[in-house]
Amino acid sequence: MDRKNLALFVAGGVLVALGLAFFVSPRASGSPDGLEKVAIDEGFDDTAEEHDRGEGPLADYAVEGVEDESLSTGLSGIIGVAITFGVGLLLFGTLRAIRGRRGDLPPPSRAPTV
Repeated sequence: MDRKNLALFVAGGVLVALGLAFFVSPRASGSPDGLEKVAIDEGFDDTAEEHDRGEGPLADYAVEGVEDESLSTGLSGIIGVAITFGVGLLLFGTLRAIRGRRGDLPPPSRAPTV
């Protein structure tokens, strides 16, 4: 895959992820997840404690200060996708820079054309 096709593939993936985060995540089930369900069924759900970041700006899949619940959940999804993509980009860029300095990057390959 050449660089142009790779860039289009990554951009398409990011757009799909952003769309799913904004439009689908607000419609996710409000039922307890697997661990919560087991805790309820086994009767130890009342022992759960709030974690340290329970009052953070993105706590409970919502953006603090946004009153509309669907919009808040969608925005938190977009922020999550952006942070995840940014961290991945930073890690891959760092790895590529390290490999480039060591000189062990393979030459760019060209896919055969039909």
